[in-house]
Amino acid sequence: MEKVILLMAVFTTCCSIPQDLSGKMLTFPKETDTDHVQLRTPQTRFQAVTACVRSFTDITRDYAIFSLATRTHINAFGIFKLEATSIRMLVQDAVADFPELSIPLNKWVSICGTWSSETGLTQVWLDGQPSSRRFIHQGEPLNEAPITILGQEQDSYGGGFDLKQSFVGMMQDVHMWDSVLSPCELRRYANNHNFTPGNVLNWRAMEFQKIGKVQEEDNQDQCTA
Repeated sequence: MEKVILLMAVFTTCCSIPQDLSGKMLTFPKETDTDHVQLRTPQTRFQAVTACVRSFTDITRDYAIFSLATRTHINAFGIFKLEATSIRMLVQDAVADFPELSIPLNKWVSICGTWSSETGLTQVWLDGQPSSRRFIHQGEPLNEAPITILGQEQDSYGGGFDLKQSFVGMMQDVHMWDSVLSPCELRRYANNHNFTPGNVLNWRAMEFQKIGKVQEEDNQDQCTA
C-alpha cells in the first residue's frame, strides 16, 4: 500500500498543475483510513515553518489537521487535535501539547502552527489568538523531501493512516510559509484580510491530488444574487 502511495506522490510532483482554489473547499465526507489529499511541497529545507488551515467539523475525537513527513522524521511538522480540548504540535518527532484550546464544532475555525529551529519554540494560533510559546526542537532544520497530507495522520512516509485519526469535515485556505509569521500577519490570515499567501503552499496556486472520496466544492460562503 505504501509503495502505491509513494508512486502517486512521484506522479503528483511530476505532473500536477497549480490550481487557484479561491472560493473552494475540500470536503472529507467520511471516516476512513485511505481518503486524503496530498499537497506538493517542492522545497526541501526549512529553518522555520508556519502552516495555517481553515477547517469545519463536528467530530470530537482525535484527528489530524496538518501532517508533513520526511523519511527520517515521520512527524516532521504536524498539527493534531487531541480529544481532550488540546492541540498537539509535532516537530522532528518531538511533541508539545497545548491544553485548553477548544475547537468549536460546526463552525469555520482558523488554526495556525509555527516553529523556529533557531529558538526551538512552537506556538498555536486559534482564530487569531495565540497560545503560550513552548520549546519543542532546536537547531536541526527540516532538510529532506517532504510529503504533506490533509485528512490523515502519517505514521509512515506517505502512509500508515489510522481510521480513528482521520479528519471528517471541510478544509480551505491552506497555506504554508518557510518563516514564522508576525502576530499581525497571523491575525490578518484569521480575518482573511490582505494576508500574504504561503510561499511554500499557496491555496491560490496549489498542486495537489485527491485520493478516495474527497470532494473539491464551492465554498458555502460564496453566494450569488
